[in-house]
Amino acid sequence: MTRQQDVHRAAILGDLEHEVAVMVRRIRRVIADRARAVHPDLAPSSYLMLAFVAEKGPLRASEIAEQFDIDKGAISRQVTHLADLGLLARMSDPEDGRAMLVSVSEDGRRRLADVAHQRRAWLDERLDDWSDDDLTGFVGALGRYNRALDEVGQHQAQLQAQRQLSVT
Repeated sequence: MTRQQDVHRAAILGDLEHEVAVMVRRIRRVIADRARAVHPDLAPSSYLMLAFVAEKGPLRASEIAEQFDIDKGAISRQVTHLADLGLLARMSDPEDGRAMLVSVSEDGRRRLADVAHQRRAWLDERLDDWSDDDLTGFVGALGRYNRALDEVGQHQAQLQAQRQLSVT
């Protein structure tokens, strides 16, 4: 690459960082709004956990802790809070009676579905002037972006694991 190409690419990457930062701020606000729409006492972090359990559950608390990189005690407190709100249900793990599984309750599923329906209607209204091709292209580009960053994160985790093994 020439110096001019390097400068141009750096400017484009700076624009990308700016747009991603705007998107992150918007996502944080949207998650807080969605959490309140599911239940007035639901914290945004608990909303994310609830949505994850709805998608992947039933799960053990340790699986949730691993996914969110949060200690098991914090997950246990969130699970208790979500169960107290009637959004999660706990049951014994049929494979290991000592362990508990958590899943989204029927009320939690209904509330999440209502919020998803409202969210998609809102998005459809805001993106009304986007063609299906525009949306498909954006979804594809965003997916490619996320996969590229996941690969970098996985590579960094592998390097860190290798460094830890060489120290021991």
